[in-house]
Amino acid sequence: MATFDDSTVGTSTGGTEPSYGQQKRSAPLTRTVRFADGYEHRLLFGLAQHQNPKVFNFTFNKSQADAVKIEEFLDARANDSASFTFTPPGESSSSEFVCEAWSKSIPYNNRATIQATFRQVFEPV
Repeated sequence: MATFDDSTVGTSTGGTEPSYGQQKRSAPLTRTVRFADGYEHRLLFGLAQHQNPKVFNFTFNKSQADAVKIEEFLDARANDSASFTFTPPGESSSSEFVCEAWSKSIPYNNRATIQATFRQVFEPV
């Protein structure tokens, strides 16, 4: 299992730190049953500790060299369908994530911007 950090990805120091302006979204796993009389019953779905996965939208404004390394890391995870360990900024512990989609733009010479969505996953240890 890989870790999304400078030593594993091969970026320069701070190369895997996202830029400010990240977005965190909670996506609780619930099932709702609605009855004809307007009554509604909500059920938590899944194991207790896995019912509220987080989704992060990150922007990485990096050098072209670091952006290439980040993209290679994400491509490798896409090819082997593996998750990776990452500690999001402002969070106290690391979690397992997958990145199913990202985009890269090159706004300036030798600079690149990668926008990526990391979705928290729960897997057996």
